[in-house]
Amino acid sequence: MLSIFLSCIVSAAIQAHAISVSIPLTTPSNASSVSPSHISFSIEQDRWTDWPGSTVSTKNQFVANALGNLVNLVGEPPRFRIGADSEDRTNYQPGLEFTETVFAPPSAAVPFPEASSVVVGKAFYQAAQNLPPGTHITWGVNFKSLNLTAAFLEAGAIADAFDSFPVSSGITLDAIEIGNEADLYTNNGGRPANFTIAQYVPQWISFASNISTTVPIGANTTTKFWGGAFAGSNHSPTGFSPQGLFNNGILTSVPGMLINTISQHVYSGSGLGCGTISSCIQDLMSKPFIRGNLSQFIPDIAATKAQDLTYGSANVSNSAGAALWALDYAFFASSLGIERLYFHEGVGYKYNFIQPVTLKFSIDDGTPLPEPRLPHVQPAYYGAIVAAEAIGKSGSLSVSELSVNNDNLSGYAFYTSEGQLSKTLFINSEGFFTTSGTNRTSIHLDFSFSGTTGQAPSRMTVKRLEIGHADDTSGLTWGGQTYETPDAKASGTVLVETNPVVDGLDIPATQAVLLTFGP
Repeated sequence: MLSIFLSCIVSAAIQAHAISVSIPLTTPSNASSVSPSHISFSIEQDRWTDWPGSTVSTKNQFVANALGNLVNLVGEPPRFRIGADSEDRTNYQPGLEFTETVFAPPSAAVPFPEASSVVVGKAFYQAAQNLPPGTHITWGVNFKSLNLTAAFLEAGAIADAFDSFPVSSGITLDAIEIGNEADLYTNNGGRPANFTIAQYVPQWISFASNISTTVPIGANTTTKFWGGAFAGSNHSPTGFSPQGLFNNGILTSVPGMLINTISQHVYSGSGLGCGTISSCIQDLMSKPFIRGNLSQFIPDIAATKAQDLTYGSANVSNSAGAALWALDYAFFASSLGIERLYFHEGVGYKYNFIQPVTLKFSIDDGTPLPEPRLPHVQPAYYGAIVAAEAIGKSGSLSVSELSVNNDNLSGYAFYTSEGQLSKTLFINSEGFFTTSGTNRTSIHLDFSFSGTTGQAPSRMTVKRLEIGHADDTSGLTWGGQTYETPDAKASGTVLVETNPVVDGLDIPATQAVLLTFGP
């Protein structure tokens, strides 16, 4: 019934206007390579074991299936960063069998608060063995407490855990991250009010020097350090920014030479200042907001790449519009030179792609649910699925943003390693809400092709991310299939259209389409 209902919406949409889009047949000069694991995940450390399962015998099969869907589409698993606020509240205790956590009381505003204290044993780190084979992991250690011994013990336990994994698992410790958002320590009691980047760098060097004696981090090893992990940036050589790190000599220190990635945290929802829920969702997924939110970091990206380092981003809603936001956000980020995005996840967080365990309380206001809500995917997960299908398994794809003269429509073209046009993705971010009535607008696209090499395609297959309303929290389908199932596996018959390119394409409001071209 769902597929029929959405098909009726499409056929009844009001065509507002037509737009002509020129698509290069070969890779343009502004294209960027895009990793199969471009969409990856940052996990709040306090309850991280809820994701993989705490032991081999308690593996979380729902999460394994949800991640497996992505592996099947791109050929490799998402990467994981385990840390965030609670990494600076974590301490390792040798011999401890079970994790001991202390949580603040839940509230309507924060139904699932972070732990104020996390004490862990070796099993906490060994749980990583339940992630998909080939997973790459960055792990955060406590820096806020300025306890060098505590950080050293954590790092040693992390190294021991990864040493215990079978080589055949391919589960790799990519990096150690020292502290989370040290630029905010002055606000939360972690450092004096006059704490500066000039003081941060020698503290970081001291911790990194000691950690590198217990974790195999070196020029000839695969494990490195992440630098930064700041909540913001003033883009200044004297502030908490990549430029500030470099200007204060972090890269010329012995451990600093082992930094391979500068991490930056971006908060997309915090600058909206919305009125109604509908206006908030519309602002979040709008093309201008996404570009403004990410473009502010162009100086930081340029400064980082000038040092031959990778620039990554760790990150808002449980609404269907978040799926379109995730898609546009991910590929626009790639066009700016951001190599990988780590979307932040925690148990019960509203903006999760995946809710990994059964929830007994509402994620909206913390009230008891009439019935427990089993593990499930949220709308943003569909954004990850569509992105994965667009990227595919080639391992050497490049992407370029298309020039589309419309504030509601974003477009991206994908090119093979041979430089040939493969697919295009279009996202209509105009919000269609439960309060919008029955008049759903639509944009018609007419295509032309540029370039002297290659023959313009004559046919295209069309796969649609269909969404009832931007403020829905469920009911999405990708090519006719749903992932809102008890086991996270796709259900339903795949629906794909095959059309002549000359006919163009209609895209209703609040929908994304993936086009694959053929002769």
